[in-house]
Amino acid sequence: MALLEIKNLMIEYRTDDGVVKALNDVSLSLDTGRTLGLVGETGAGKTTLAKGIERLIPKPPGHIVSGEVILDGVDLLKISEADMRKIRGSDISMIFQDPMTALNPVMTVGDQILEVIVTHEKLGAEGSRKRMFEILELVGIPASRHDENPHQFSGGMKQRVVIAIALACNPRILIADEPTTALDVTIQAQVLSMIRSLREKYNTAMLLITHDLGVVAQNCDDVAVIYAGEIVEQGSVRDIFKRMLHPYTIGLFNSIPSLQDDVERLQPIPGLMPDPTELPVGCFFSPRCPYATEICHTNHPPIEEAFTGHRVRCFHWQEVQEAREAKS
Repeated sequence: MALLEIKNLMIEYRTDDGVVKALNDVSLSLDTGRTLGLVGETGAGKTTLAKGIERLIPKPPGHIVSGEVILDGVDLLKISEADMRKIRGSDISMIFQDPMTALNPVMTVGDQILEVIVTHEKLGAEGSRKRMFEILELVGIPASRHDENPHQFSGGMKQRVVIAIALACNPRILIADEPTTALDVTIQAQVLSMIRSLREKYNTAMLLITHDLGVVAQNCDDVAVIYAGEIVEQGSVRDIFKRMLHPYTIGLFNSIPSLQDDVERLQPIPGLMPDPTELPVGCFFSPRCPYATEICHTNHPPIEEAFTGHRVRCFHWQEVQEAREAKS
């Protein structure tokens, strides 16, 4: 049985300009000790999904319309806010996208870590401080810096503090929302390596949200590709990377520089993502898809299992596969 199951989750933002359909019938599962990569363009719904799991969707304008988020047989969308607060930080923790804004600027980093430990662990004052020192050292920050404020740390060190807060209570599930976005390349590698080693040490399940397919290849066991608020392809990392079946997934890969191919220009995906207040009638990707036919513009494709453990939302995935095999 999966540790976390998301079933048919739908989330909207109701604004004066219209209803933004941010998540559309998303279903995913996460197993203990495994990392699921969630990949897609900016605005695809990745962060909305993460906040939906933690019930952090701002209301208004956000509304969780339907669906289930099941942990240990309990639907997190149906429990009280008081019970949900007990789960946040202890069972499910989140590394937010921007470390610069995720930390309280007027609290010391030690106090911010302590806050989580005192809320969820019964260690006493001395035990809590000892745990805070341990977690700081664990993420590569000298414990002697516990009484410093966030502005005294670099971007990479701030992200380490955010990770320390997320891991302070050994959560079973870690949601990392683009944890390296604001960092330079060398610090990105250090932070990802640290997250990977800590995850392996505690056997933590992780949902890694990113738009970087290289990060997915190095850190994930499974991958789900999200477009316009719905999953269009999912499977193991090896299977998706070797046998892409959705034209959008292929477009993402074609837009990345290759070390093998000598090309002058990259191949961007033509067009733009659809307006989430006015999604197309048929396949959401059809206005940008080279394989689109009449059925794609009029009918919405279901997600189906193309191969064992490999699911895709496309009427023409067999043609896509044949075209890829003919090229290779």
